Amino acid sequence: MKYKVKIIETLSRIVEVEAEDKDDAWNKVQAQWEESEIVLDDGDFDGHEIYVQGEVKDDDENR
Repeated sequence: MKYKVKIIETLSRIVEVEAEDKDDAWNKVQAQWEESEIVLDDGDFDGHEIYVQGEVKDDDENR
């Protein structure tokens, strides 16, 4: 039998930013991330999860 298995890897990092309040801090870090000023890599690995999604049916193999 064949099974579909989903693997989820989580990356995370804590950054410090000067800001007027929490919303301003969030907006500044969001902007830095969108502009690729903050890029997470394998050094930021924070865990993983593995889920069996179900059995692969014959119809699934032909797609």
